[in-house]
Amino acid sequence: MFYSSSIEISRSALAHNIRFIKAQLKSGTRFSSVVKGNAYGHGIEEFGQLAYTCGVDHFSVFSADEAYRLHQVLPHKATILIMGYIDDEELIWAIANNIEFYVFSIDRLEQAAKAARSLQKPARIHLDLETGMNRIGLEANEVEYAADLILKQSDAFEVMGVSTHFAGAESNENHDRVAGQLDRYRLAVRSLQQKGLKFRTLHTACSAAVMAYPETHLDMVRVGIMQYGFWPSPEIYQRYMGVSTDRIDPLKRVINWKSRVMSLKLVPAGEFIGYGKSFQASSEMLIAAIPVGYAWGYSRSLSNQGQVLVRSHRAPVVGIVNMNVLMVDVTGIPDVALQDEVVLLGKQGNEHITVASFSELSTQLNYELLTRLPMNIPRIIVD
Repeated sequence: MFYSSSIEISRSALAHNIRFIKAQLKSGTRFSSVVKGNAYGHGIEEFGQLAYTCGVDHFSVFSADEAYRLHQVLPHKATILIMGYIDDEELIWAIANNIEFYVFSIDRLEQAAKAARSLQKPARIHLDLETGMNRIGLEANEVEYAADLILKQSDAFEVMGVSTHFAGAESNENHDRVAGQLDRYRLAVRSLQQKGLKFRTLHTACSAAVMAYPETHLDMVRVGIMQYGFWPSPEIYQRYMGVSTDRIDPLKRVINWKSRVMSLKLVPAGEFIGYGKSFQASSEMLIAAIPVGYAWGYSRSLSNQGQVLVRSHRAPVVGIVNMNVLMVDVTGIPDVALQDEVVLLGKQGNEHITVASFSELSTQLNYELLTRLPMNIPRIIVD
């Protein structure tokens, strides 16, 4: 087996989520699958291939290394867009392999032109605009210069799109800020059009904006967290459920994280369990050791707080989560045996360990917890 835990990725759950998300979009809006952060912990190679079989042909990543990994496993007719980091050497590779990438500074635009001329092949770029996130993006006073540079070197560029990113579409308290960003984006787009610049795709919307701001759908949306079965925020979920007629969460979790019982030990009353004295047995307890710890993405802050599923029962974590092992109390669970399946995240029987429960106990966001799952845990496609 050669691994102490594995992550299952559900084909049927992903297909269901993609159908639901596409049903929210206006006709003709393209769906881009955001697979940065190792596909939010789901495994970029495995998830990318699976999403492609579910009808997805556009993928957005953060960096050139993610694009490279995805490029190795996807048919080359799939589009890959780098939304973030790419160094000058990687520009050559991206242009040669028809990888699209964001241009968010004049320097990047100039370097892209240089790389394109050396290859005698146009760079497929997206102009990323600063509209109020104040992170990356062409400033308003750079947009006209960028357009002039592109028009003067038209053989060096193919402008695939114009983009921006909203600073908090998941919360209504940011409504004025998001609305202002959209206004500034539209103004910049008009400015580019007036300069005579041609581009194919306008895109601004993330998962939250897809649900909260339908006017932002435009030509394409970039959907991350929702395709994996998680809502961008409780507020977005509550807003949807408030208008839904069936009152059932339409998203299905794609991920299940599983391990096995590696040992069982009877601990007498009064004994401490694990490192230090954080947990003392009040009575004789049957303790199962599970070969997963904080080195494997199970947060140490879940010590004496987390839960796992064993034989369709909840078993509490006791003692300190170790680097490679955690201990759980299985005293009241009948017939527990070595090699029993342990669900760390996901469903077993009628019980379910949710990412939300992890997040609340470990003070991590859904996004943070998922992306911290180590890449060397095997990802296995099921159903």
